[in-house]
Amino acid sequence: MLNIALFGPPGAGKGTQSQWLIEKYNLTYISTGEILREEILAGTKLGLMAKNIIEKGGLASDEIIVQIIENKITKNPDANGFLFDGFPRTIVQCYILDGLLMKMNTSLTCMLSLEVPEDELIRRLRERAKISNRKDDNEVVIQVRLKEYYEKTVPVSTYYMDKNIYFPVDGTGEIQTIQNRLYKAVEKSLENQWENIILFGYPGSGKGSQAKKMAEKFNLVYISTGSLLRKEIKLETEIGKLAKPYMDKGSIVPDEYAIKLIEKIIHENPNSRGFIFKGFPRTIVQAYIVEGMLRRLNSTITGAIEIKVSPLEAVRRLALRSKTEKSRLYDMDTELIVSRLQEYEDKTVLARDFYEKKNLLYVVDGEGTEDEVFERISDQLERMKRRTV
Repeated sequence: MLNIALFGPPGAGKGTQSQWLIEKYNLTYISTGEILREEILAGTKLGLMAKNIIEKGGLASDEIIVQIIENKITKNPDANGFLFDGFPRTIVQCYILDGLLMKMNTSLTCMLSLEVPEDELIRRLRERAKISNRKDDNEVVIQVRLKEYYEKTVPVSTYYMDKNIYFPVDGTGEIQTIQNRLYKAVEKSLENQWENIILFGYPGSGKGSQAKKMAEKFNLVYISTGSLLRKEIKLETEIGKLAKPYMDKGSIVPDEYAIKLIEKIIHENPNSRGFIFKGFPRTIVQAYIVEGMLRRLNSTITGAIEIKVSPLEAVRRLALRSKTEKSRLYDMDTELIVSRLQEYEDKTVLARDFYEKKNLLYVVDGEGTEDEVFERISDQLERMKRRTV
């Protein structure tokens, strides 16, 4: 999900550029000023509460702002993303926005700040007052609004600078020129976005082989809890000794063991573009654990891919693998194979459904050659990326 906050003083051209950004990236528009004016015109309770404040150039209270934004977000659960115009305007509102977006399992992608000299702002606002006859564009209110902006709103830039998602954009010149600058800023912000992918599928569906190819092509770090645990077992570490009985049976290892190993890999790759998780989460509880891990890093799951094969095909592949050097102990026992397939149906499907409900699940046909399946996965990942931009 692509979420943009368009920042800038009154007269910077946010309204004009907002329309272009909405069309360019298929975003849902949220303008606190526009929504409040609609509320005032309709004579609603919120409108009456905000009327006197707005006409004097002041800022509506956070209580009012939260209500109108939450209403808008709630009415658009399947949005490709949101463009916030006129919000956040204070540090408190920055935290409010974080909380509102967190409820949708997303976060702000970038803050685009239109930079325009004050004399040019005043000129534009005077011209706008002549054309639109807006009460909040008279000379006195113009000065009040600019003063409000510089005193209260400018500190917001520091908040997003600290998150490394603040992008100043020269707001002077031709409209097309400004649009090109905004486009470059959005593309730059997306370079900083992590892509975190979870792979689902029956044991034997080819998750390991595909994950390695995905990591190489898309420059991601591959995290296989199974491989990590087998390494611990081989080294006879404390975790390895504790995990071995579970691994021998192909059962789910207690969460605390996997968490330590996953966190270690994440911390060892601070400059990564993202991660591919295979073998974790295998339960709904583990799905929440992954979400919590990534939230601490101001990130989230981008998407989940299920490699779909029939149970019979999964059994056939595991039987073939048992005759190779890649074989696992549980590949050679039909009863254990059946148990693992049943465990997937009983527990892992719940984790899979967790992401389907978030509209983050993509199902790929796992039949065919390794290269054919990888081509399908790559196409799906590209579509996933386009969905976010």
